[in-house]
Amino acid sequence: MTLMKEFLLMGFSDNWMLQRLYATLFLLSYLSAVMGNLLIITLITIDRHLQVPLYFFLKNLSFVDICYISVTVPKSIMNSLTNSHSISFRECASQVFLAVFASATEYALLLVMSYDRYAAICHPLHYEAIMSRSTCVQMVAASWLSGCIYGSIHVAGTFTVRFCGPNIVHHFFCDIPSLLTLSCHGEHNFEYMFIIASCCFVFICFIFMIISYVHIFSTVLRIPSAQGRFKSFSTCMPHLTVVTLFISSGFIAYLGPTSKSPSSLNLFMSVLYSLLPPTLNPVIYSLRNRDMKVAFAKMFGGTMASKVLPWPTGWTGAKCKL
Repeated sequence: MTLMKEFLLMGFSDNWMLQRLYATLFLLSYLSAVMGNLLIITLITIDRHLQVPLYFFLKNLSFVDICYISVTVPKSIMNSLTNSHSISFRECASQVFLAVFASATEYALLLVMSYDRYAAICHPLHYEAIMSRSTCVQMVAASWLSGCIYGSIHVAGTFTVRFCGPNIVHHFFCDIPSLLTLSCHGEHNFEYMFIIASCCFVFICFIFMIISYVHIFSTVLRIPSAQGRFKSFSTCMPHLTVVTLFISSGFIAYLGPTSKSPSSLNLFMSVLYSLLPPTLNPVIYSLRNRDMKVAFAKMFGGTMASKVLPWPTGWTGAKCKL
């Protein structure tokens, strides 16, 4: 048994040119994700037409995405540029907590957003009562709180074990499965049990989300207008696609075979769920949305040929607008 004071993040190749290439790609993805999500937060904050539940959830999701990608990517970029792969024990524990906290909060917000779409499409007459201001705030607060609790339990289960052998983490950030491969024999059973239980709970929530979308699609198919059906499907499908990608990549990364030198597939899937959702969410959730385009044009003094319909005063003025 050794007392770990620091870890070495050795996820990528030792080749100098490849490290610079990884750093460049990570930097471009990071800047794209941060700028896109900051733009969404700014638009929703300053435009009164976007003060509705859907965009309130999007605003929180964008902030979580910034936190999520900022936990791991900047440190990896710095390590590649300086060729220094060390990370202290406390920094590693903080990285694990913040990464799990952000990912759990994001998943909870995705569940809340699916419920919002279910209420808007399947129960439009009761939407204002269902998604009131206080209810939306409570849902978002519950999402952040659940993420904090989830991250605290995981970081406690990971860093209360004893570590044996080398301190080399074959990953570009402190990932729980990679850290558990360094623990002494029999020390990580409790954390593995909690990971499996957490994945089962996530899968159950995903099943409930699928059931809600079955109700949504059955309602949409009864819409007489072809244009209305297309708008509804175009609103729901990107959300379901990102949720599927987020869960499937996480399942592969956390439930796949672990070893001292993980496969390239596991590393690729970890990069996928760490970089792709925060980078693509601004595009598929908001920047392709007509109301967000109008708000963008207003903020930068542009004009648009199509005008937005008048919005009633109040929190749920666009309750049925997809």
